[in-house]
Amino acid sequence: MKTVRLGKENFRSMYVAIGLLMLIVITGTIGYILIENFTFTEAFFMTIITISTVGFREVHPLSGFGQFFTAFLIVISFGIFAYAVTTFTRYIVDGVLRNYLKDNKVKTKIEKLSNHVIVVGHGRNGEQAIKELIKHKIPVVIIDNDEAIIEKIREDANLLYIQGDATQDETLLDAKIEKAQALITALPKDADNLFVVLTAKTMNPEMTIISRASNFNSDRKLRSAGATNVIMPDKIGGQRMAKLVAQPDIVDFVEFIMLRESDEAYIEEISCEKMSAKFTEKSIGEWSIRTTTGANIIGLKTSDNNYVVNPSADVKITNNDQIFVLGSPDQIDKLKKVLFEN
Repeated sequence: MKTVRLGKENFRSMYVAIGLLMLIVITGTIGYILIENFTFTEAFFMTIITISTVGFREVHPLSGFGQFFTAFLIVISFGIFAYAVTTFTRYIVDGVLRNYLKDNKVKTKIEKLSNHVIVVGHGRNGEQAIKELIKHKIPVVIIDNDEAIIEKIREDANLLYIQGDATQDETLLDAKIEKAQALITALPKDADNLFVVLTAKTMNPEMTIISRASNFNSDRKLRSAGATNVIMPDKIGGQRMAKLVAQPDIVDFVEFIMLRESDEAYIEEISCEKMSAKFTEKSIGEWSIRTTTGANIIGLKTSDNNYVVNPSADVKITNNDQIFVLGSPDQIDKLKKVLFEN
């Protein structure tokens, strides 16, 4: 992966330009003090008007050697001065200063984050994951090493990002991986995703890690490295295409609920950890959720990580369970108010 960035190159050029300017000013000042016995102020002023070629008269008449020194100073400083001016102009025009200030602002926001999701790779898969997370109001930090992609991300004031190599510990630490709830790595190469998974799992063993994979034999390796889930876009795409032939209406219906933004209905996962005590001894039928809120409980995940699809009315839900609810935004909000009221 490319590690040298345009921003760093611009900063390096600026430092070089400043260094050369300081060197020529120091050389000129010392030269005039030694050759012409000028005071420091006179020598500094003479150096500045010489290298800037403004055409002012000499501070004092120069000796022959002083004239040669002045000519030498003009010759060597002319190119350096032009280089410095060009560098500073490019620094402003190319937006390096603007990007520097923007990056520092973003860094400050990331420092305050917790329980966020880190997305590595802003490609097609990564971008879709970011949009979905933002839709659910989950804070996201994007890591990418491509300057062009970072420049595009900078245009959105709401996105938090880090330009760097996610296989390096420093980059993940900058993204506050120790405070993150999950990491999604969607890099195009399976080897890079594997390295990111290994690094992330070491730094935060408790976090959820989801990885993209291109090759079928990468699934086992990524899971062994610590990936909680492995997604194969090609496999999912092929299955969906086949389903569109065999069961097109089912696919469209599920996609309508799960993937498309709709004000009519969507599925949300709700933790029952803070559920009101009055519901803990009652069955789903006794909750009367459909009657009171209009939402439907279509499934649940038990404390032992078992899934129950379309639970019957006599199933009792504990505070350690999670329920999957189908309904409109208003219906689900009403259910939450009923479920968590004291």
